[in-house]
Amino acid sequence: MSRAPLIFTSSSRTAQGSYGAVPTHDSHTNEDGAIDSDDSFDQVRRRNTRESKGSDSDTSSDSPRKGPKGSVTASGRPAKRQAGDGVIALAREDSTDDDDDPPDNSRYSQVRASVSAIDDVAASIGTPRMWILSLLCALLGSGSNLFFSLRYPSVTITPVIALVVVHPLGLAWDRLLKRDDDPADVFDCGILVKGPVGRQSPAGVPRTTRLRRWLAQGRWNEKEHACVYISSNVSFGFAFATDVIVEQVKFYRQDLGVLYQILLTISTQILGYSFAGLTRRYLVRPPSMIWPATLMSTAMFTTMHKSENKIANGWTITRWRFFLLVFSAAFAWYFLPGLLFPALSYFSLVTWFAPRSVVLANLFGTSSGLGLFPLTFDWAQIAYIGSPLLTPWWAAANVVAGLVIIMWIVAPIMYYKNALFSAFLPILSSSVFDNTGKPYDVSRILTPDFLFDRKLYEAYSKVYLPITYALAYGVQFAGLSALVTHTACWYGREIWQVSRLSEVSGTDHEDGRRRRPNSKGSESSVEAGIDTSMQGDDVHARLMRRYEDAPASWYLLTFIVMLAVGIFVVEYYPIYLPWYGLLLALSITAVLFIPVAIVMALTNQHSSLYLICQIICGTIFPGRPVANMVFTTYCYISSAQGVKFSSDLKLGHYMKIPPKLLFQVQMVATVVSSFTQIGVLNWMFANIPSLCQPDAINGFSCPLARVHFNGSILWGVVGPQRFFGKGALYHRLVWFFLVGAIAPVIVFAIARKKPMNSIWRKINLPVLFGSLSWIPPATGLNFSIWAVVCFVFNSVIRRRKPEWWGKYTMTLSAALDSGLAIGVVVVFFGVIFPGWMRGFSWWGTEVYKQVSSSSDSCRPIRRVLHFDEAGTLTKYTGM
Repeated sequence: MSRAPLIFTSSSRTAQGSYGAVPTHDSHTNEDGAIDSDDSFDQVRRRNTRESKGSDSDTSSDSPRKGPKGSVTASGRPAKRQAGDGVIALAREDSTDDDDDPPDNSRYSQVRASVSAIDDVAASIGTPRMWILSLLCALLGSGSNLFFSLRYPSVTITPVIALVVVHPLGLAWDRLLKRDDDPADVFDCGILVKGPVGRQSPAGVPRTTRLRRWLAQGRWNEKEHACVYISSNVSFGFAFATDVIVEQVKFYRQDLGVLYQILLTISTQILGYSFAGLTRRYLVRPPSMIWPATLMSTAMFTTMHKSENKIANGWTITRWRFFLLVFSAAFAWYFLPGLLFPALSYFSLVTWFAPRSVVLANLFGTSSGLGLFPLTFDWAQIAYIGSPLLTPWWAAANVVAGLVIIMWIVAPIMYYKNALFSAFLPILSSSVFDNTGKPYDVSRILTPDFLFDRKLYEAYSKVYLPITYALAYGVQFAGLSALVTHTACWYGREIWQVSRLSEVSGTDHEDGRRRRPNSKGSESSVEAGIDTSMQGDDVHARLMRRYEDAPASWYLLTFIVMLAVGIFVVEYYPIYLPWYGLLLALSITAVLFIPVAIVMALTNQHSSLYLICQIICGTIFPGRPVANMVFTTYCYISSAQGVKFSSDLKLGHYMKIPPKLLFQVQMVATVVSSFTQIGVLNWMFANIPSLCQPDAINGFSCPLARVHFNGSILWGVVGPQRFFGKGALYHRLVWFFLVGAIAPVIVFAIARKKPMNSIWRKINLPVLFGSLSWIPPATGLNFSIWAVVCFVFNSVIRRRKPEWWGKYTMTLSAALDSGLAIGVVVVFFGVIFPGWMRGFSWWGTEVYKQVSSSSDSCRPIRRVLHFDEAGTLTKYTGM
């Protein structure tokens, strides 16, 4: 096949493609005037060429060579072009793969399989279409999720739904507003340079036509799609601060006004963005920080916007058709486990044969057992802790090791030996209990003003934890200390060197000439997380250098402003958290943010700071439940939001979104969603009778807020000292901090002497410990079946069918998640909410309930309880 570039001129629009950061331009004459003679366009063309040449001057061995007509590829061959509704874009050579697999492509196979190594520098991004769709998603998604977060049962509208639904909207937008005779649009770094709007519009054009052309700028493409998805990703989750507001207003009877609500919400939501932006050199730019969850999104953008179709182990179906088939099947299938046959979701087959057996229920139960029988037919159960297709198998193996050792070996032994009085309680539960084995009633230790009453507490009961709950606290302690030592051992030198390089270069965006080149070559099979280098460039970092970076001063100024707002909130309003308490909360986030984000970037496993924040505040500021909630919100949410923002920055890095524009997209979406949620929340306060009460209309009983309220009482009022202090029942769990601090040092000392493929280099103790923080509410089933699926796809299929795995795995994950998400919404709103299934019952809806209600860890193994005069458990009799 000829390698001469094919240039189609069926469209009069102008565009440019870039491979290896070298832009190409074509000019055409249109009915409104010649773009070739326009000074602004020539200036843009000269500047783009000059910048891209400069950005490649430090990678001479990988620099692309110019081809005919100015079209280039990294391999030095001219790129084939295709016409595309106003954009002449680079296309893949059918005869070779070198053009979309350059020498400096990513070393990691999952990145190469999901992220394009080509950058279309002429693509439109900052268009009215992108902004309107982004704001629409932020408004609808954030408001809906906040509304349903106060209801039981709840439903969540995930960003995946936006990713799928917004694509046909973008296409319809172009179909309705675009005209064949519209003049060309010229975009530089995603922003319109010359087009049919503003002062450059010819005289005599009707106002309605100018409005239509303004709305129709550019063409719907993967970069605009990515921006809309990112705005959804940062806005769809309900703000944790709204939960604090609900608890204050409805449980503590403390209504501090709308201004307080706005300031608390915005400051807690945005502070995390500062942490993400100031740590980009460690978490976003290094190729080794792959952020597995973003790869599903990039695969989806490729599936929806590109027509490439390589044969993969004999499979010829396109990614888009594969997605549609799996999506349709997943959507249709959800009606069985989610509605008609829920026993497929809780498929505890072993317990069905003996539903009255407590031992079988404890070991094999699904809803509150250890899940030793890993089988379910519900993707919601399989992906409860995250899609198993996105997690590398070596990371999942660490999770399984923790599950087996802690939950499947240690927990049953301690339970049946009645350690910590655990045999009086369920083996696994998300509740805490009193000395009669019943769920702890927090209201019995509070005054009518919601203040802690020591006499009532002593007359009632101490707090007792199920054995898996207690062990979950222990491994979280170990995971937090392991985060610090693991990061220091494996990444400390790299973090220091990257910091020094930035200081020498005088900029936050390191000069590529000071970094080791990244060549896939013999390292093409390197696993992210095993290679600990934070230096070196790949094609994506090189392509991104053509775009002007968002200055670190933007993020620093954001931090200073939000910190000032936070100090005002805690000092002006009666929260009883001093200003230095807020600084302590943010200091904890600052110390642990990079370790937490590194683990997430490599393994797709999030280490939560929620528990440690509650314990630290409860220890330093005892008896202040509201202060505990606010402290936890600033500490925990700044970390969680920062990790989410870092993930989106990496997605923007992969999709080649200009950093300054991405900053605007994330900030605007966050602010809009914050105001939206405060508005919806206050509307609910005013218009829903008995909100947050057990008898609330239509189930609006605020279940999450009530759980967090109970937590604020236990940790903010009862206090950590009564759990973990000297002489307390769970005092020995504190030793897990020491275990977590020492164990990574031992592993590192052994692994550093081993080859790269040694199993010692694959041991990640923060993942092994920290992932179990999902238990409860997750159960052993969620972990075991998740690990089985991960092993099948990311180990077996990846080794035996690598082409199939590379082409379809991420698309499969996106299709299953999308089908489930939309299926949940349709089932809830279309069937359950109207009450159409009321009274529907058969064997498939009842068999798993018989196990749960009779014995599935809801009835403790010990029957007769004995207490001393103080009400403390002393002994048991009988079975």
